[in-house]
Amino acid sequence: MNRKISLIFQFLIIFFSLQASAQIENVIVETYYVSDNNDATDTIGGILEPGSTTYRVYIDLVPGCRLKKIYGDATHTLRFSSTAPFWNNLDRGQTFGNDFSKSWLDEGTVALDSYLAIGQTTKNGASTYFGILKTQDTDGSFIGGVNNDGGWSGIPDGLIANQDSAAGIPVTLADGMDTLADLPTNWIDDGIVDGITGDDSTIFGSLKVDSEFVSNNASLQNSGVMGIMPGSNQILIAQLTTKGEISFELNVVIEEPTIPNPTEVIYVAKLAPGESETSTFKLSPYLTYPAQCGCSDAHYLEYSNAFACNDQSACKTLIVYGCMDTMACNYDPAANFNIAALCCYPGYCGDRNLAVICPSLNNERLRIAGSKLYPDPAQREITLEIPEGENAQIEFDMHNYLGEMVVQKNFGSVSGSVSQKMDLDGLPSGLYILHLKVGSSSDIIKFIKN
Repeated sequence: MNRKISLIFQFLIIFFSLQASAQIENVIVETYYVSDNNDATDTIGGILEPGSTTYRVYIDLVPGCRLKKIYGDATHTLRFSSTAPFWNNLDRGQTFGNDFSKSWLDEGTVALDSYLAIGQTTKNGASTYFGILKTQDTDGSFIGGVNNDGGWSGIPDGLIANQDSAAGIPVTLADGMDTLADLPTNWIDDGIVDGITGDDSTIFGSLKVDSEFVSNNASLQNSGVMGIMPGSNQILIAQLTTKGEISFELNVVIEEPTIPNPTEVIYVAKLAPGESETSTFKLSPYLTYPAQCGCSDAHYLEYSNAFACNDQSACKTLIVYGCMDTMACNYDPAANFNIAALCCYPGYCGDRNLAVICPSLNNERLRIAGSKLYPDPAQREITLEIPEGENAQIEFDMHNYLGEMVVQKNFGSVSGSVSQKMDLDGLPSGLYILHLKVGSSSDIIKFIKN
């Protein structure tokens, strides 16, 4: 195979593996808790309206990767929004999860505060806790019910004890908190808390009630965090309490475990005008919520890696690779994705067999009357029919659009007609050329495999 054709194959391999190359597998929004009338009695923390929902947002990474930074910059927006205001606890609420003392979380509604995180949910101490999905939390709970002080009104059975089925497992059984030995260091935040006063007037603080945080100059970062469950590697990035429907877009820095040294890769929710992806700068459709669905099947022209979920109805046109230059002798009218290096011209065919690729240039071809190949286009199977002959040697070989042989068969000496079915399941879509020989006669038949 010549170098140019080899490069084509490399391109196709890269094209079809785009989705597999990303280290962000998903972003999970968990319904953590739904508040009730008892929770609304805690006026110390500020009235939490019944029916408010606490969501937890987790980024799901390939095992071995670390989340190091959440950010917005001049060309990539960091945004958290709701159709109703976010709620923050007035008494012990914090902007960042790693600033909570574990002892505060049994007081009133503190454990439902809205905050930003990179995994960690309590300060360093005898035990430092990190967020984990309730469905994966097996160490019980220290949040809500008998573990709660009952708030300002001293509710006897404690607050945060509602068992609304919309929130799945009650937090009194699984609080979504567990310890992690590998603690992050070098915490740095920017653009959220006022650097001089220490005040936070964003949706993560209690100074101002608001339904949206939008910034092109904000970040939270540390030395890097992996999830509590290494095999799933899900890392808490935010807890948000609101009566509205949430949405967000965010950008992150991931440390990938490459050899010999780890590599930092930036993932963004949207590409700015003129930007393109590289090995260390990538678009991730999962960083926008709600997820946008469309054609995410790379075998179709409508494919885009900007979609987080596949809508098969949006995938309408199967890609057919081929030469789309009408001046080429192997111009393929069925092709819809041009690969110029496939094109053959008299005197130039990229070191391939011009007689096979462009049989119209072969003046010695003798048609075999009555030979048929159907259906065309074909999908899973195609049938070759050869008319009755007298002890003729029959053979054929089939080539793809690169001139490479993919099927070959020799029937030997045959008296009578031949009908041969061929399985096409393992062959990619595109143009194929069948070279048929019956005795001293030969024929070339083209067909399309969808």
